[in-house]
Amino acid sequence: MSILINKDTKVITQGITGKTGQFHTRMCRDYANGKNCFVAGVNPKKAGEDFEGIPIYANVSEAAKQTGATVSVIYVPPAGAAAAIWEACEADLDLAICITEGIPIRDMLEVRNKMKAKEAAGGKRTLLLGPNCPGTITPDEIKIGIMPGHIHKKGRVGVVSRSGTLTYEAVAQLSELGIGQSSAVGIGGDPINGLKHIDVMKMFNDDPDTDAVIMIGEIGGPDEAEAAYWCKENMKKPIVGFIAGVTAPPGKRMGHAGALISGGADTAEAKLAIMEECGFTVTRNPSEMGKLLKGLL
Repeated sequence: MSILINKDTKVITQGITGKTGQFHTRMCRDYANGKNCFVAGVNPKKAGEDFEGIPIYANVSEAAKQTGATVSVIYVPPAGAAAAIWEACEADLDLAICITEGIPIRDMLEVRNKMKAKEAAGGKRTLLLGPNCPGTITPDEIKIGIMPGHIHKKGRVGVVSRSGTLTYEAVAQLSELGIGQSSAVGIGGDPINGLKHIDVMKMFNDDPDTDAVIMIGEIGGPDEAEAAYWCKENMKKPIVGFIAGVTAPPGKRMGHAGALISGGADTAEAKLAIMEECGFTVTRNPSEMGKLLKGLL
């Protein structure tokens, strides 16, 4: 068992013919069951062609209809990426994973409003992971995104993070200690994104094959605090928590567009305090995440 994706998931790559789309589709296809999972690409100008045997369709709806795919991964450049997300929603996919960084906030606002309106009208809800995220992986089954496959090991610990590199860091520490992962999910660092920490924590809580979780956040925004309060009331599994940006000065944007602290409850110290109060085992040192989790098992 895993959350979001497994070895039977069928995937469409939006932007498969670009340099990034080609490279990562190749890497994902070569990982675990990827050959059976990556079944279609989309590029309106190259419909009817193929990428190394993967057929290319004019749009997501057609690709889904022809192949039975339920998930898409998006490597479309920033100017067209929000439209690509909406195309995946219009095709009624289960999940769209947007890797693209630098999508204009206004575009994301528009697509989020359209997604909400579609749902409110009784339409199917398409989950969105990202944008500006590394994607998600179920070790030894399937990876969708840009994470290095070789550091992952199959097991029973969930990882969720706003930071791509810290996702890899947590996973590598766990694997070195002989602890495998059920799924690792990078939710991305943009201010307007899809799945939040709380959504992924709910999935891990419900997953019978996840025994514990590492939750990694950043300065800026209320998401980690909201997830922590939910976990305090509902989570039955031990959690290690880390927040990046302890040394960040208020008002300065750090790396991710969403990592901007206004100086209230969105500083690293404030978030760590809330996590601690909610029963997390927290650390201020990212190199200790794996060790701490091992101690909880």
